[in-house]
Amino acid sequence: MSEKIFLAGATGVIGSVLVKLLVNAGYTVYGSTRREDRAESLRSLGAIPIIVDVFNVDGLKSELVQIKPTYVVHQLTDLPRGLDPSQMAKAIARNAKLRNEGTANLVEATQSSGCTRIVAQSIAWAYAAGSKPYIEEDALDLQAEGLRRISVSGIAALERNILDTPSMNGTVLRYGHLYGPGTGTDQASGASPLHVEAAAFAALLAVQLDVSGVYNIAEDNSEVCSEKAKRVLEWSASLRLASRNLDSQ
Repeated sequence: MSEKIFLAGATGVIGSVLVKLLVNAGYTVYGSTRREDRAESLRSLGAIPIIVDVFNVDGLKSELVQIKPTYVVHQLTDLPRGLDPSQMAKAIARNAKLRNEGTANLVEATQSSGCTRIVAQSIAWAYAAGSKPYIEEDALDLQAEGLRRISVSGIAALERNILDTPSMNGTVLRYGHLYGPGTGTDQASGASPLHVEAAAFAALLAVQLDVSGVYNIAEDNSEVCSEKAKRVLEWSASLRLASRNLDSQ
């Protein structure tokens, strides 16, 4: 019997790529979505769709207790397609709530299921000003103001839930600025760019290698250092679906 993965946010830009990678690697993937109309797309990728809202903690617990996953992977976000500037102010608040309350619910449900392994996405541009490139031990910008403060506070809450929950072996992947299919841009942009497929590979490797802790995941740049991920996860920013012959599946 293959190991079971509960993938929260399986229809997102990273999640939909990660489903392919996990299924190809031999895992049984239970992919969550809030929307019934997305169930068929998950089935077409080889996943078992689970219709559940992360804010419904009782429903989430019920699903995970039945599944009894070996790993839980958190790829949930609540952001507009292409990061539409006209929608970002409201989206940032929603996303921070998801990272705070939603992550707490997911961790609680994971514990209820007996699973002790969880991998979650964070961001690589939440560091407090200091010497660059930033490494994982550097402080987050908790004194930020305005919308940045909301985002960083949400990230800090997510990371505390993942890393500091007793009996939980947590991994945090601090992703750079995404580009590629589904992200709204095909060109590398931002101070720490990251192709969406390389991001998904980082999550796959974290599961396969059963590692814990925090990892910056971004292309080589002067903003953040991803040497730890290269060394421990054997990750490369050049990883793509085509390298596993999955780009047309």
